[in-house]
Amino acid sequence: MIRKTAFVFFVFTISHAVSFGQSIKRIDGSTITVDSLQHKIEHLMQAANVSGVAISVFNDNKPVFSKTFGLANVPEKIPFKPTSVMYAASFAKMVFAYIVMQFVDEKVIDLDKPLVQYLSQPLPDYKIKGWNRGYHDLKNDKRYEKITARMCLTHTTGFPNWRWFEADRKLKINFEPGSRYSYSGEGLYLLQFVIEQVTGKDYETISQERVFKPLGMATTSQVWQKEFDNNICYGHSSDGKPYELMKWNEASAGGSMSTTLQDFTKFYTALVNHKGLSKKSFEAMTSQQIRIKSKRQFGPLSREDGTDNDNIQLGYGFGVGVLKSPYGRAFFKEGHDDGWGHYSICYPDKKIAVFIMTNNDNGESIFKELLAYSIGDVFTPWQWENYIPYDKKD
Repeated sequence: MIRKTAFVFFVFTISHAVSFGQSIKRIDGSTITVDSLQHKIEHLMQAANVSGVAISVFNDNKPVFSKTFGLANVPEKIPFKPTSVMYAASFAKMVFAYIVMQFVDEKVIDLDKPLVQYLSQPLPDYKIKGWNRGYHDLKNDKRYEKITARMCLTHTTGFPNWRWFEADRKLKINFEPGSRYSYSGEGLYLLQFVIEQVTGKDYETISQERVFKPLGMATTSQVWQKEFDNNICYGHSSDGKPYELMKWNEASAGGSMSTTLQDFTKFYTALVNHKGLSKKSFEAMTSQQIRIKSKRQFGPLSREDGTDNDNIQLGYGFGVGVLKSPYGRAFFKEGHDDGWGHYSICYPDKKIAVFIMTNNDNGESIFKELLAYSIGDVFTPWQWENYIPYDKKD
């Protein structure tokens, strides 16, 4: 049954968000028209009560459809524009993996060298300000000495997602490093900390130098910039109420980035064309490094194994999930927080991809149908991701 509310979203299509072609090719060789995709998005938004959608579709590794729909601020009825500043959530992790693989290409970082070997003192001895950070909780668990960049990027460090999710809010290693996939922002933050020590630069500076400035992403940052205040896109609850805006003042590889549809399209175009990366590093990043057997990505079922995704050989690369299909391998990345639901998937052999960014708690409920319609992707593990379709909810 569809859960109905009295709230109705108004849909705006931003006319200056250009469509680059009249038809879109899907992975099975079929095509759809730009107009039909636009109508599909508008229908899904109304059916599922989604306040805003930003989407870019890629053919031949180039954007052929890039538009925003709906509202950036529902109570104020402010349209969602291609230049509206969104919270990228865990799309930030994909950017971080891209940066790390540049350091791998340059032999600054070795994927399999224990990270403690890059440090001038024992990890637990570092005094780190902010965010309740620091690694003193690990002092009596020497398994931290085994953790590598590979483990951080494949979410196999053994760390929880974030320490504050633990009952005692302390950082701990929950299983042998390298033995099992378990999504962890803490793992990425550890690798960020090590890279900052190695380079002598903070992560915002690294991001600007290696990604944002070279790609012309003028409205993207790991920390909130004052000029973003003039063009804010808010995340919304399912009934259209804006959440309080988080203005990050500390850069976190795990998810502090703000961006726009225009800017993130530039990054994703560079990524799928492995601009700035060697072909070897791109293929390693987007190919399976570890198999995933868990029944769900998060929650209690993340600790239970099953065979649900054996047909797609679900796994993880470096910073992205991976799967196999009749159309070749695919790599994907999601982003989630209160008011935000994002998803991206690319089929490198077909040079076809899409990313979707939504500013509403209902956003993820349209992913299954929109992925299938826009590029013919029916392989995304939507149940594992908990992307329950809007028409299947109780």
